Parts: sequence; structure tokens; C-alpha cells
Amino acid sequence: MADNYLEKRHEEVFGKGAGKGISRPSLDSLLLKNRSYRGFDGSYDVLPRQLDTIVSVNTKLGSGMNAQRLRFRCICGGEDASKVLSLIKLAGAHPEWGLPLPGTEPRAFIIVCATCEENPIVDIDLGMSLEAMTLKAVEMGLGGVIVRCFDAAALREALSLPLQPLIVLALGKPIERISLVPVHEGDSLKYYREDGVHYVPKLTLEDIKI
Repeated sequence: MADNYLEKRHEEVFGKGAGKGISRPSLDSLLLKNRSYRGFDGSYDVLPRQLDTIVSVNTKLGSGMNAQRLRFRCICGGEDASKVLSLIKLAGAHPEWGLPLPGTEPRAFIIVCATCEENPIVDIDLGMSLEAMTLKAVEMGLGGVIVRCFDAAALREALSLPLQPLIVLALGKPIERISLVPVHEGDSLKYYREDGVHYVPKLTLEDIKI
């Protein structure tokens, strides 16, 4: 769905300015839905224009020294998607889960590269970019998972990338139930699954303040 589609459509029907009354999800609600999904609806195809909309948020973000070093390759289905899937690992902390389960694999990807060697400034830009893109995906009814566990050299060769890949963002229509669990300093922070629900421990406000 294009940026502000509902508001623009509302204005087309009811006149300019009429769309201002349309309620929008709050940042808090988007953040709660912005989880690491590892299972997707196999019947839903992410479209190239949807990936373009997600990547376009980077044209509005801040960047260290305004260098804008990040570059993006969008992949929707087909042979390239199969190549990416074969070279990444999901839920690396729990390989025994065998994720993604057959039929729930992501088939859309954004490969994030940089025009220079990775450094602290690039990593800050990368973090801002990934959070903004995943939030945009959630706003559009999609979801994703940020993947760092992959063979970068093999992926670069498989996709004929001109730059070294830093991160793979896998995207799709999530089918998983994910719940945050408040915990305290010293408690286990490992995510776990029970009765089909994926639980993610999160420290409370009191625990992260110093």
C-alpha cells in the first residue's frame, strides 16, 4: 500500500483536507507489532512496489556526516529469493526449532549494503535504517526479521552484488503470535516458545535506567 493511501483516497472522495480525521496507529502500537517474525503466510506475495515504499524511508532519515552510505537490493520471489533463503539462518539461538517451517518461508528480501567498509557510523546508520524500514513494513500490514547470520561472500556472489552485504531484511505477511514478557536485571533474556506463542523477555523501564 502506498504512503498515506487511505488519507489520499478519502480526500479524493470527500474533498481536500477531509482525510485529516483518519486515525493513525500510534508509534507505541507500531513498536509493539514490530517484532522479529520467522513465519509468514505462504499465499501472500509481497510486491516490488511495497519493497520500494519500505526502502524509500531511507530518503528521509538522518545519516552520520550525511554520508548516506547505505544501498539496497530488493528481491521478490523467484530464483534470487530461493538463493537468499538458502544462505540465511533464522532463530540462530534455537536451531532445533528448524525455522522457518515448510510453507512459512519469507520470499521477499531487502539486502542492505554499504559503499565503504563497515564502521561505527555506518552501523548507526544501519540501525536507524532497519528500525525505520521494519516500522514502515508494520504500518503496511507486513512484518520482517533482521538477519545477520548468513554467508556474506556467498550471498554477494549469488546475487552479483557490487557491494558487500551487511544485513538481510526478510519480509512477508506474518502469521506468528509474539508476546513481550517483562523481566528484571539478572533474569534470562533468551526468547522461547510455548503453545504456539513466541515469547520475548524485555527489561522494564526501571531496569534500563541508570
